[in-house]
Amino acid sequence: MNQSSAPDVPAVVSEDALHKAEEFIEADEGAANKFKGWLAALVTLLAFVMSVFHLYTAYGIVPTQTLRPVHVGFVLTLCFLMFPVASRFRHRIMWWDWIAAALSIAIVVYLIQGGDDFTDRNTAPETWDIVFGIALIALVMEAMRRTNGWIMPAITSAFILYALFGPWLPAPWTHKGYEIGRLVGVMYMTLEGIYGVAVDVSSSLIILFTIFGAFLQYSGAGKFYIDFSFSAMGGKPTGAGRTVVLASFLLGGPSGSGVATTVTLGAVAYPMLAKAGYEKNAAGGLLAAGGLGAIISPPVLGAAAFLIAEFLKISYLDVLLMAVIPTLMFYLALFLMVEIDARKYGMGNTAFAKVDTVWNLTRKYWFHFLSLISIVAFMMWGFSPVLSVFWATVVSFFTSFLRRDCALLSYDLFQGKGSWRQNLFQSPFVKAMEGGSIGVLNVAATCAGAGIIVGVVTLTGLGLKFSSIVIDYAGGSLLLTAIFTSLVVWIVGLAVPVTASYIICAVIAAPALIKLGVPDFAAHMFIFYYAVLSEVSPPTALSPFAAAAITGGDPYKTTLQCWKYTVPAFLVPFMFVLDPAGQGLLLMGSTKALATANWWSIAQVTLTCAIGIAALAAGFQGWALKRTTLTERWMLLAAGFALVYPGALADLVGFGLVIAALAMQYLRRETQPA
Repeated sequence: MNQSSAPDVPAVVSEDALHKAEEFIEADEGAANKFKGWLAALVTLLAFVMSVFHLYTAYGIVPTQTLRPVHVGFVLTLCFLMFPVASRFRHRIMWWDWIAAALSIAIVVYLIQGGDDFTDRNTAPETWDIVFGIALIALVMEAMRRTNGWIMPAITSAFILYALFGPWLPAPWTHKGYEIGRLVGVMYMTLEGIYGVAVDVSSSLIILFTIFGAFLQYSGAGKFYIDFSFSAMGGKPTGAGRTVVLASFLLGGPSGSGVATTVTLGAVAYPMLAKAGYEKNAAGGLLAAGGLGAIISPPVLGAAAFLIAEFLKISYLDVLLMAVIPTLMFYLALFLMVEIDARKYGMGNTAFAKVDTVWNLTRKYWFHFLSLISIVAFMMWGFSPVLSVFWATVVSFFTSFLRRDCALLSYDLFQGKGSWRQNLFQSPFVKAMEGGSIGVLNVAATCAGAGIIVGVVTLTGLGLKFSSIVIDYAGGSLLLTAIFTSLVVWIVGLAVPVTASYIICAVIAAPALIKLGVPDFAAHMFIFYYAVLSEVSPPTALSPFAAAAITGGDPYKTTLQCWKYTVPAFLVPFMFVLDPAGQGLLLMGSTKALATANWWSIAQVTLTCAIGIAALAAGFQGWALKRTTLTERWMLLAAGFALVYPGALADLVGFGLVIAALAMQYLRRETQPA
């Protein structure tokens, strides 16, 4: 992996590589149609109106019984217009797409016109209620298939079958069973099924954050974050790796998308990594690991973070606080891996051309940082998360005019070529409004489908049954229950996106941990972090696969390299589940608790966690002060696992092993060639 092993250093990433990477983004976000003429104008208009509607709902008052169905109606309509039924029908709208879109609208109109009477008869629905309810379930399934593939609809169908055929199932899965009318009543006619918690979050928070992210993108914030990272971290042996880590954090914060962050950063950073001496698979692994950090990085995190706040009925600011230290631990692991890479593979002090100095970039584009931190500032000021992101979007819009090259509406709007209507239609502002709505479609469709799963789990009591089964298999052991829960989340995450994985496991797996005394906020954060593993776990390892497409590496070797970079950080969740002291990593899960928090205890557990991560990083890399012997490597790995497991004895053993391993390295005078 040194420079001599990579003689062909690309100056830029090839068009073919970028095209392959785009295919992985499409696998993650759906293969959208690209239209021209009046069809393009129609889709842009619908998406623009959808963004306007949701921005209005952030500030105005729209009843929940109206907001959620209208949101789903917008999502389904755009899904059937934007995503083809099959690839051979791409870039055109077929007659069945028009029918599906029209039916999506009719279902919402029928619901809203029904008023309170419609909701009141959910236990005894009428014939047309059942017809429209079945149609809605079918449309949601098809929208999920078009945007996310077959797996999520298949899993949702299995849950529906479980609800229908409960009496014929073997114990302990048996339940009384529910007829179609009762099932439709819950899924379509109440706020417990499709229009449940997941869609509530999608319609009130997730779409506002995607609009905010689109405003940052079209005002040039993404390019600034990459240029800033290059300038801040360039000129050192570890500059290439550090640049990827810092840029992924800055890019990931507003986007919350692992695959998109990986591709955006990889297109620019891979030539630099290759020049520094990174082998193709290692470079791809680092890029994918950085993209993975986007899902757990404040202030946006992934869509699942909004669901945590809704499930726990806590402020989103509390979720941000809980994520701060674990996120720092994740990036500490990446930084340590990068530092060890530079020493392990003898990377020289490769010079990179800087776009500009850090000072000049900051002086010119400082307002992009203001847009990023304004969300947290508004929440600390007392605004709700919905109003915070609304006003942060307003801040992003107005600050974009501080520089001509960032303005979301051109200074020449009324003076350029063509009419002002044409100029407005092609402006970054309209593109950002359109992109905000288009960008939420795959997540919103998943949330609607997940609502079916949550409805079935609530109706049948599956969550309590599943938790009892897990605890029985674990023999009542919290450690084994946590391990089994992490495996369940990981297995579910192999097949479905992060958001769906979290929702499914939050309702079927979290009760097992909570039943054994783990606080609900710690249990949900534990599941959230392991749901994130779906981004780097085959067969849905989209981030490593996209990175491999850019670097030309082997997808599965790239996935293993990504695991190497991230695995130390993913043992951290066990710390805040297995022992009350470890919950200090989550800052106690409440802003009110911070005033009385034991800061010494929080600092102590954070330091222990950091040293444990460092030991694991050195053990997995086989390099600490110098290349480790087999004995030293096993000592460091054992120390890392001991420090991650809370308890005075485990900490004593872990610190002792770290000190012993480092002492052995220090006293071993011979140096081994890189």
